[in-house]
Amino acid sequence: MTLTAIHPAPAPTAATATDTATVWHPVCPLDRLEPLWAEAALVAGEQVAVVRLPSDEVIAVSHWDPYANVPVMARGIVGSRQGRPTLASPLHKQVYDLTTGQCLTDPALRLATFPVRVRDRIVEVRAA
Repeated sequence: MTLTAIHPAPAPTAATATDTATVWHPVCPLDRLEPLWAEAALVAGEQVAVVRLPSDEVIAVSHWDPYANVPVMARGIVGSRQGRPTLASPLHKQVYDLTTGQCLTDPALRLATFPVRVRDRIVEVRAA
């Protein structure tokens, strides 16, 4: 399943221009995300991998694999290392800390991370 914003924010105009980094974009109801399974979403033109943890915490990282330079991270393997949530690339298996985006198997690599909140059971992501 690929997710798109359910109620996209209106495009900024001269009268309502806002910094897109401060706009929260609704992605989907929390219940549409399976725990420990990543889904791809398009947030303000940015491809994002959204992961729901068993605690109902939701994390969003870039869908782009920084090693292979292709959009595949939502197809990766969600796991944990030393109690921290991780996401392994489905192509070459680099493992990333979902909280920081840092690659645990190659320190030169990092996934972009995005702020996430859940309001009224709707997952919202703030664009970069």
